[in-house]
Amino acid sequence: MPGEKILYIEDDFRNRLLVQRILTAYGYNVVEAETGKEGMRLAKEITPDLILMDINLPEMDGYEATALLKKVDALADVPIIAMTANVMKGDREKTLEAGCDGYIQKPIDVDQLPDQIEEFLAARGKA
Repeated sequence: MPGEKILYIEDDFRNRLLVQRILTAYGYNVVEAETGKEGMRLAKEITPDLILMDINLPEMDGYEATALLKKVDALADVPIIAMTANVMKGDREKTLEAGCDGYIQKPIDVDQLPDQIEEFLAARGKA
């Protein structure tokens, strides 16, 4: 539902810009982080309604960041959605095993992204 806080953890500026533009146009409040460590700090600070997690991040990959975020009591129920170009056989399963609650393949479909976000929020009773 528009107005929800979404934390997007992504090291590529162009991807962040695209997602920011799409989701803010639909009324979402998007907060960005470039690294897994920065994303963890921001997640604890703002308690987002949903986290979009790139998997291939510098310093700490999205798998590790997801596992650590899921251990934080205040964030345990926040959906973490992998948003990744890792699309080989088994990649989706690996993200889910790491604790991600969903998976969005890159390149993203700009027309479907707002609906996908709404579905993930609705699944957690947030929309």
